Amino acid sequence: MSRLGAIVVVFSMVLIAASAGAVSYLFIGLRAAEAMTVAVAVLTGLAIYNAVSTRMRDRADLGTQIADLSRGTADLARQVAELTRHAEAVEGQASQIAGNAEAKIRSATEPLTTELGELGTLVKQLAQTVALHELKFANAAMAPPSARPAPAAPAAAEEEQSPAPAPNTSAAARANMIETVRNAIEGDRVDLYLQPIVTLPQRKVRYYEAFTRLRTENGTLVQPADFMEAAEAAALMPRIDKLILFRSVQVIRRLQIKNREVGLFCNVGGSTLNDPAVFPEILQFMDANRAIAPSLILEFKQATLRSTGPLEVESLAALREAGFRFCMDGVTDLRMDPRDLGERGIRYVKVSAALLLGEAAAAGSDIHAADLSDLLGRFGISLIAERIEAEGQVVDLLEYDVRFGQGFLFSPPRPVRAEALRGAAEAIDPSSDIVETPRRMAAGRGPGIIH
Repeated sequence: MSRLGAIVVVFSMVLIAASAGAVSYLFIGLRAAEAMTVAVAVLTGLAIYNAVSTRMRDRADLGTQIADLSRGTADLARQVAELTRHAEAVEGQASQIAGNAEAKIRSATEPLTTELGELGTLVKQLAQTVALHELKFANAAMAPPSARPAPAAPAAAEEEQSPAPAPNTSAAARANMIETVRNAIEGDRVDLYLQPIVTLPQRKVRYYEAFTRLRTENGTLVQPADFMEAAEAAALMPRIDKLILFRSVQVIRRLQIKNREVGLFCNVGGSTLNDPAVFPEILQFMDANRAIAPSLILEFKQATLRSTGPLEVESLAALREAGFRFCMDGVTDLRMDPRDLGERGIRYVKVSAALLLGEAAAAGSDIHAADLSDLLGRFGISLIAERIEAEGQVVDLLEYDVRFGQGFLFSPPRPVRAEALRGAAEAIDPSSDIVETPRRMAAGRGPGIIH
């Protein structure tokens, strides 16, 4: 429509200019050239007038549009401001609701947590009391006959011939073992042993696992199978775990001088996670050593992880927030959910070679043992075959895509040098002047860690 109007205007201007030229030629008596000049001049004037008027009209329209746009922008700004106020009000209400909910949850769970802590303390005291009474009973049972009260005279010949009841040797042995464990802890005779975990098939040392050994006063070694049950009964395992964790940190600091890629597995018992006195000290120590978190893996038994309660779950979450990763060992069956393990911070699973290669593996799981490594790997979990004792097992495990192995075939657990632990402790102190420097250790002139 605007194009048609422009054509009409141009046609009109040409018609007016032609009319002016014709009037000049016919009625005024001008020559044809002069009449044509007049027509061109009129046409030029009309064109200039039309251009100026069109520009002024467009400028007025543009001003009107700018004013409308400004009013629209102002309205949009007011709407955005109003929406922002509404969002802030909703956020404030949500924060208030969350705060109220957190306060209610805290008020509801704090009494339960306090009661559980008190219950744990009572159970610990009860275990210590029972152990003490067992010790007294065992001492009384093993007392010489001269110190015992004289038995009453027999009433019949049958009683005279009946043998005297044997003393409770199992209770006596347990009480003696509890006393041995307590003396070893108080006498600082808790030793650290390391067993390598190697890559397969290269057999390159990638990790170490820390084991605990106790020494009696005469230097006799006590294996974990002999003292674990007694230590658990007397609530002494948390203290042992604390000592081993502290020394494991020292060993890691020493190992990283040579190779920062080597890690260390350290076992932690379930009773340590809910101990109200020991675990806070462990958590504070581990939080202060976040720098070595990638190199220290905490091991827990499969039974411990399956029977975790609220306190144990909270303790594991605190360690996971500090950056530490977990390993599940003591696996008795292959019924496991890799997704759940990954969400709980477990990055390694140890399974004995006999369980992986035996018929019991297929019977104890919905998945074949040959597919276990691949399934765990999908969730960022590495499978480690432990207790490898024969070369034939290594060949079979490689067919199962197992990439890490541990066992007496590669090396038995060996004790850590006492001077290595002292050196590691001194390495924490920059003012020490007897520490092996990284250059000397790299050159192989520094002392070893393992005997």
